[in-house]
Amino acid sequence: MEVEPKKAVNTPKKPKKFTRQDLKVFINLLTDFGFKRVFGIKEVMLDFLNAVLDIPGGIADLTYGNVEILGLTKEDRKAIFDLICITGNGERIIVEIQNIEQEFYKDRMVIYVSQLIQDQNVKGKIKYKDWNSKLDKIYSVNIMNFLLGKKKRPKRYLSRHQIMDVDTYEVLYEKLTFVCIELPLFSKKLQGVKTALEQWIFLIKHLHELDNIPEKYKTEIFEQLFEMAKIARMNREEVNSYINSLNELNMIQYEMNRRDNTIVGLQSTVTQQGNTITQQGNTITQQGNVIVGLQAKLAEYERRYGTLNGANPEKN
Repeated sequence: MEVEPKKAVNTPKKPKKFTRQDLKVFINLLTDFGFKRVFGIKEVMLDFLNAVLDIPGGIADLTYGNVEILGLTKEDRKAIFDLICITGNGERIIVEIQNIEQEFYKDRMVIYVSQLIQDQNVKGKIKYKDWNSKLDKIYSVNIMNFLLGKKKRPKRYLSRHQIMDVDTYEVLYEKLTFVCIELPLFSKKLQGVKTALEQWIFLIKHLHELDNIPEKYKTEIFEQLFEMAKIARMNREEVNSYINSLNELNMIQYEMNRRDNTIVGLQSTVTQQGNTITQQGNTITQQGNVIVGLQAKLAEYERRYGTLNGANPEKN
């Protein structure tokens, strides 16, 4: 018996579009507009990166690089990053925010750092002739509103990854570091936030839910951030751009929920199909056992009393 596929469970309603009346006090940092508006301030980005990267000696200064890096040839795909920073020591940092889960997001991280390495070649830093080359350090900071992979591992909202020996854990190449911030793993409430890193992650997740500046955020850098994040200080064009960015994020979240619900519905159908097949298999097994029993009984009767054609097996 075939089971008809079920429709998605609790299919979410299509989101209502945001208007000016829906806006609160502060912008949402998970939107493209909000992220670039706040982290486009050098002092804010410096404080954030020092909290996240924890580089010995810290980052004293930085400039913003070109977010569009072209390949060596016209055929190469160009990479567009959210933000690129170059420190006073020449270290290059990609800061990327991603709201929707992607199957090959790790590949995307590698492609992006490869583009930065290739960009150094375009600018003449790599000398293939004598291999007397020195690359700048690269950090890939990835803020993800999803979990990176489904395998069991320690539930840390921030993790750092480098190329290393799989047996000794000795770092092979210290100039390439991937930093992953998985927002769903950060669950602290405002009262539980203590460190500078926790302050930053909390704001990225919850700034748009606040009505005022909490006491623990009353420092020069954070007060500058909150001021820049006020919707009331934006002009009409900026507000419209922010609303468009909000609606884009809302639609992304809607599509993710719809996809997840569709998967749940399909998984339910597969489970039902599997249960049906199992039940049918059990029935067939039971019927087979009955047939085997009857065949054994028939064989015993034929042995004792002969077959239908009159032959007696015991006399043969």
